[in-house]
Amino acid sequence: MLNQDAPGTRERLVGAALRLFAEKGYAATSIAEILRLAEVNSGSLYYFFPGKQDLLLAVLDAYRTGIGPMLLEPAWQGVDDPVERVFALLARYRQALARTGCTYGCPIGSLALEIHDPDPPVRAALAANFTAWIDAIAGCVEAARGRLAPDIDVRATAELVLAVMEGAVMQARTQRDLGAFDRAIAQLRRHFDGLAAARPRATARPPGPSGPSRTSRTRKPR
Repeated sequence: MLNQDAPGTRERLVGAALRLFAEKGYAATSIAEILRLAEVNSGSLYYFFPGKQDLLLAVLDAYRTGIGPMLLEPAWQGVDDPVERVFALLARYRQALARTGCTYGCPIGSLALEIHDPDPPVRAALAANFTAWIDAIAGCVEAARGRLAPDIDVRATAELVLAVMEGAVMQARTQRDLGAFDRAIAQLRRHFDGLAAARPRATARPPGPSGPSRTSRTRKPR
């Protein structure tokens, strides 16, 4: 009898699908490939996931719940400054591009582009992943608010960082040129420098009137 509850079976299926969807895309990945990589049979797959879309939803949930241990914590290890955390996270994407010869693509961004008109549950899961990413960056921007422009829109700034990252990864991947990523991130750095420069500086207190004070003036002799 097939042991459907074997420890790790579901996790192996999700892990295999996560890897293959990232490498090949959702549509191009066959169920047979997932089964082969996970080393399970079709009965195990359909015990946990009635269809391929159900497996996709599990993959998207794994990305969302794993954003801390899989992405943020490694990127932010040893980085305390909130603005530098933003750029340390972006540096992780650069490392992935460099490691793969600029063939890497953001898994969530790639799936969002591939699945043009997703069913509502898939669209909601994709949006939840983007929201989790934006929330993390917004936390950094909020922590740095005291040294940035006083009228900064924290949420919009975090959304801009996401848009720059996705666009920079796509450009580098398309052109097979890491410089495309670097130029985009350099412009984002200039934007943050501008936000810092727009913060009013505290002015020094003007000195008091020159000359001896009344209490220190020399009294005339009688």
